[in-house]
Amino acid sequence: MLLQGRRGLQFLQLSRNAGARRELERGMGGSCAQRRSAGLRQVLFAFLLPLLCPALCEPIRYAIPEELAKGSVVGNLARDLGLSVLDVSARKLRVSAEKPHFNVDLESGDLLVKDRIDREEICRERRICELQLEAVVENPLNIFHVIVVVEDINDHAPQFDEKDIHLEIFESVSAGARISLDPATDPDINTNSVKDYRINSNPYFSLLVRVNSDGGKYPELSLEKPLDREEQRSHHLILTALDGGDPPRSATANIEIFVRDTNDNPPVFSKDEYRISLSENLPPGTSVFRVSATDQDEGINAEISYYFRSTTQSARHMFSVDEKTGMIKNIQSLHFEDVERYTMEVEAKDGGGLSTQCKVIIEILDENDNSPEIIITSLSDYILENSLPGMVVALIKTRDRDSGENGEVMCSIGKGVPFKIRSSSTNYYKLVTDGTLDREQTPEYNITITATDKGKPPLSYSKSITLHITDINDNAPVFHQASYVVHVAENNPPGASITHVSASDLDLGTNCQVSYSIVGSDLEPQALSSYVSVNALSGVVSAQRAFDHEQLRAFELTLQARDQGSPPLSANVSLRVLVDDRNDNAPRVLYPALGPDGSALFDTVPRAAQPGYLVTKVVAVDADSGHNAWLSYHVLQASDPGLFSLGLRTGELRTARTLGDRDASRQRLLVAVRDGGQPPLSATATLLLVFSDSLQEALPDLSNRPEPSHPQAELQFYLVVALALISALFLLAVILAIALRLRHSSSPAPWNCFQPGFCSESGPVVPPDYSEGTLPYSYNLCVAQTGKTEFNFLKCAEPLHSKQDIVYGDSAGDLFPLYCGDDLTSHPKTLTPVSFIFVSSLIC
Repeated sequence: MLLQGRRGLQFLQLSRNAGARRELERGMGGSCAQRRSAGLRQVLFAFLLPLLCPALCEPIRYAIPEELAKGSVVGNLARDLGLSVLDVSARKLRVSAEKPHFNVDLESGDLLVKDRIDREEICRERRICELQLEAVVENPLNIFHVIVVVEDINDHAPQFDEKDIHLEIFESVSAGARISLDPATDPDINTNSVKDYRINSNPYFSLLVRVNSDGGKYPELSLEKPLDREEQRSHHLILTALDGGDPPRSATANIEIFVRDTNDNPPVFSKDEYRISLSENLPPGTSVFRVSATDQDEGINAEISYYFRSTTQSARHMFSVDEKTGMIKNIQSLHFEDVERYTMEVEAKDGGGLSTQCKVIIEILDENDNSPEIIITSLSDYILENSLPGMVVALIKTRDRDSGENGEVMCSIGKGVPFKIRSSSTNYYKLVTDGTLDREQTPEYNITITATDKGKPPLSYSKSITLHITDINDNAPVFHQASYVVHVAENNPPGASITHVSASDLDLGTNCQVSYSIVGSDLEPQALSSYVSVNALSGVVSAQRAFDHEQLRAFELTLQARDQGSPPLSANVSLRVLVDDRNDNAPRVLYPALGPDGSALFDTVPRAAQPGYLVTKVVAVDADSGHNAWLSYHVLQASDPGLFSLGLRTGELRTARTLGDRDASRQRLLVAVRDGGQPPLSATATLLLVFSDSLQEALPDLSNRPEPSHPQAELQFYLVVALALISALFLLAVILAIALRLRHSSSPAPWNCFQPGFCSESGPVVPPDYSEGTLPYSYNLCVAQTGKTEFNFLKCAEPLHSKQDIVYGDSAGDLFPLYCGDDLTSHPKTLTPVSFIFVSSLIC
């Protein structure tokens, strides 16, 4: 906000600056903040504008009182710069200063107070307190100078150095004599500083206020009438100092005046004002200057002492005066950059209490004792690796606290980096790109900026900054292998991982985040998702089902690795999955097969069979492959182990020797068929062999099966027989009842079936096809049964005609073998798929 005192002039200046800028934008197509091309004339002016910009870009001035509350509005900086509210955030309007006293509201463009502003702390004793700021905007990058004038408010009360003042005055002093008093000090300036002095009413003394050439006011006591020590030995006064604030502030001091005898001549200085110049490199303790005063009195009244009076605290801390000699020395190091000039009042006081003052002004001369400073006002945190040459990446400000050539600074950077530095304006430089950037080769650059002044000898300062190169998506993912081949054992658990593919990307961030997918396969598209899947993040390929080597032995996938860049880049790789066989199928015995009732069938062997005679062949198959399907045949149990030999690989059962008289005519062998898996799987087959020269000879033997001898078994047998007899009697009664019923019926056809001698010949009954379909020959199974004796044998079968006769026994359920050829004992050389015929008899 602008102060009312000088608001008119400053507002006129701001209006003139803003109007000039707007007129420049309308007439010439650009300003220090923005340039637009509009015709040939505007283009030509745009080239001349950088030369005219220092002259056109006058600082924007604001005036504010000190101690303004945080968040107070200084002025609308955006409007004064010719920016709209939208441009404030779009162009990143901000202010840069040594101390962050202000900031910019990005919503309104107002310049706001950010921190406490104390004029006395910031500007100390300077009359005009100005804070210089730089307003920075981007797109394009420009700088505007802003000056904020901090005006004083009455925030300090006057203060006396001594609260109690003791004075001695000789009684011989005539009326009208003046006694100088220590003035009160007030850090405020102008009207807020000390305005007036007052004392309490007193008949002997009055107060005069003296104004120096610099405007300072000093109190003096004026003697109104001669003093009489015998009448009154001392006088007590109260001195009050008032400043010009509204409301005014004040301070008081007690003055005690002691009356002494005659001293009628005060000391006298040779000059009222002394001026000297000192180098700031002067070491502490050096004698600077000697003031001297004379007194025409004699004795103690001529003894002069020197003191600092009406001197600022900064001067008192920097210099001292010898009380006896008047020699002034510096007690601390001098700095031109802190204070350029010191003003001191030196008082000479004689032994009688009379005094006089002189002014001493010390000018400080600048020396090149300060190295330049580098301030990074704007720095791009990240730079795209495809940035074009000439792009501004940093704005650099240099500063040297020295003056003249000692404060002129040149800025430079090292060689071998794709950047260069260009001068922008006074004490400002731009760091721009000057080559091709590649993050994959050099992800960051450490730039050393060196600032050197023109002093003698020159001083320099270096500062390093790190520039990070931002990645763009210019590298496609790369798989770690050209192709993948993985072996998976069948019967794997669904959901288990079968392999892991991995691809890497040289980029960073989302540009290197790789996702995996299946883009092709030799499987059917509908079946692909049910076989395998790939984790998009990890690249783990998982089986969605249990593989079966017997159904699918291998398949191939095409995997894709795709990054998350814009636009995304991708790479493909082939993955071949080989399903390895496991021993998950046990051998299956095709021959000998079990009968319809689950019992083993019999083979007959001629008694005259010679050693090596092929008795039968165990035929088995295994659905596995490789070693898992290599079958071996072993005899687990045998009635006579030395009578037969079994081929390990062929499964052929041959006689090992001739049959002796003592050898049993019935032999039972339990054969195991094992595969080559680990662990091996097996199946068993039971071979029942009968030695006989004919079927009729074998039938009696088949009936001689041992009966169970266990008492509990016999009891159960009798119970079953009794139950069967009762059931038969009941059934017979039912049949007789039905027969009597039918005898009286009109139709004789049903009854004829029960006539004596009537019988029908049963036709062949062929069960459903029980063939495995894997053997090149077919065999007929002939079954004969007499009582409890059962006999089976294999015979090479001719085609079975539908009208082939069936031989049946006298009792119900007796089965007899069908003779398929002349030689009942002959056996086929090769046994393969078996075709069985189940023969039954029909009771008429």
